[in-house]
Amino acid sequence: MMDLEAYLSASGVWHRFVEKAETVHTADASNATGIELNRITKNLVSKTSTGRYALLVIPGDRRVSLQRAAQALNVKNVQLLGFREAEEVSGYPPGGTPSVHHKTALDVVVDKDVLTHETMFCGGGTRGRLLELRTEDVLKLTKAITADISEQ
Repeated sequence: MMDLEAYLSASGVWHRFVEKAETVHTADASNATGIELNRITKNLVSKTSTGRYALLVIPGDRRVSLQRAAQALNVKNVQLLGFREAEEVSGYPPGGTPSVHHKTALDVVVDKDVLTHETMFCGGGTRGRLLELRTEDVLKLTKAITADISEQ
């Protein structure tokens, strides 16, 4: 199992875990915690047409545009992985996938709307908690690119 807490401590970044009932979907996590849905990110594990894996980070109240994600990554197309493959690649169960520290190296694309907040909430490594991180730390730790990759 990935030790997310040890990684964050070793990285010296501010972070806070929020315990909650087990959830998979951001809407359920929002209901369980009272945190606004647009503050909780969907962290979608995907694969590009070149065979590289990418994490697409978008606000919980939006849908990903795979076409825009492909443009941001400069590839022909991007496909979302199924739950089992996503967990194998990231090291975390869907619903618990954080924006940082994955088993496999991932290209990270953060939707520009996530940048409007100083902190973001993402999967906390398990389905039973969220992780709050400073948005700038996520960008720094993952060397993410930012782009407009979501739609209503």
